[in-house]
Amino acid sequence: MTPFGEKLRALRAGRGITLKEMAAALQVSSAYLSALEHGHRGQPTDGLIHQICGYFGLIWDDAEALHHLAEISHPRVVIDTAGLSPTATRLAHRLSKNIAGLDEEALVSLLSQVEERHRKPE
Repeated sequence: MTPFGEKLRALRAGRGITLKEMAAALQVSSAYLSALEHGHRGQPTDGLIHQICGYFGLIWDDAEALHHLAEISHPRVVIDTAGLSPTATRLAHRLSKNIAGLDEEALVSLLSQVEERHRKPE
């Protein structure tokens, strides 16, 4: 599941809306909506995100947050290490091969380390 899919499912479940009902309202198939929720489909279009925001009545910060989640939710990530150090390339390869074996605690720890480093001025 992607961050976008997790949020979409929470919005839908929180309002007691079935997948079929939401799909019909958005004029997409329930299979496509399910694939978005489970991370089996790529990033939704801006148009669909806009429709979803309208469907749930999301405005301002909530709509912007949903757009951001969509931006970071493509299930197939490509890391371009061209021009970076050999260590960066090694890390990218190691992560791609081993991410499925990491538990949630390890994932949270790695993510917090990267985000903390990103926040610090270079």
